[in-house]
Amino acid sequence: MELRDIEIFLTLAEELHFGRTAERLRVSPARITQAVKKQERQIGALLFERTNRTVRLTPLGRQLRDDLWPVYTGLQDGMRRARLAAQGVTAVLRVGTLSLNVQDLRPYWDTFRTRHPQWKLRIQQASFVDPFAGLRRGDLDILICWLPVEEPDLTVGPVLFAEPRVLAVAADHELTRHTSVSLEMLADFQHARSSVWPDYWADGYIPSHTRKGRPIERGPVVGNAEEVLTLASVGEIVNLFPAHMRRYWSRPDIAYLPVRDIDVLPYALVWRTETEDDPIRAFARIAAEIGTLPT
Repeated sequence: MELRDIEIFLTLAEELHFGRTAERLRVSPARITQAVKKQERQIGALLFERTNRTVRLTPLGRQLRDDLWPVYTGLQDGMRRARLAAQGVTAVLRVGTLSLNVQDLRPYWDTFRTRHPQWKLRIQQASFVDPFAGLRRGDLDILICWLPVEEPDLTVGPVLFAEPRVLAVAADHELTRHTSVSLEMLADFQHARSSVWPDYWADGYIPSHTRKGRPIERGPVVGNAEEVLTLASVGEIVNLFPAHMRRYWSRPDIAYLPVRDIDVLPYALVWRTETEDDPIRAFARIAAEIGTLPT
């Protein structure tokens, strides 16, 4: 199996979507299909179960993913370290964020880069579908995500910001008759969900019940924020977001309504306890010194 085909397989194993895999790797969906079929012919068995709606790894596919991942990442890490050493960079701190307000967080980025020019800071958008997978696979060193995080292998660091929440609805939705909404009103509509979120973490973002005990129904499974907004724009769901979505993801077919009786949503640094190193500790110290940003 060629290195590019390994990359295609592992990316599809993560995304479980041919279109997103093609977009991420900047190739055509046909190229992804061709590579997977070639791999399956070589192995003599299916690696993915595919229908018109879903893509899932077979047991053999999961085994191959687990076997290939450390080999592939080891090769990638070795090449990256060699390139950085040639540039005089001794380490890279990879920070993934589930929030979309990267510009708001510039005080943290700028301070880290000023104090530690020997380390490179790489910021990327993290997938909220399986939120902690990037840390556990070694793709990320730090994740910025909402709280609470109650994972025994993860350390929770300083809070960077805490925001009120807004409800994304279709521009012509019946709720747009109101200037704001209450948590109780959310129980009348479906909300997006991920199939792999820990229950406590999902409830931290979208409560499972209103204060009067009415269930807030989870609806279709989504893979990214764009899918959430697409479903909201056609009235299939409504969905809670942090308030910065109004500034960073404004759309003519979406209205954002303030939710007046729900707690603010805090976002904090999280990292794997066993991989804590000097760059992680340095970034956490800077975050603690700067403190929580105003909203």
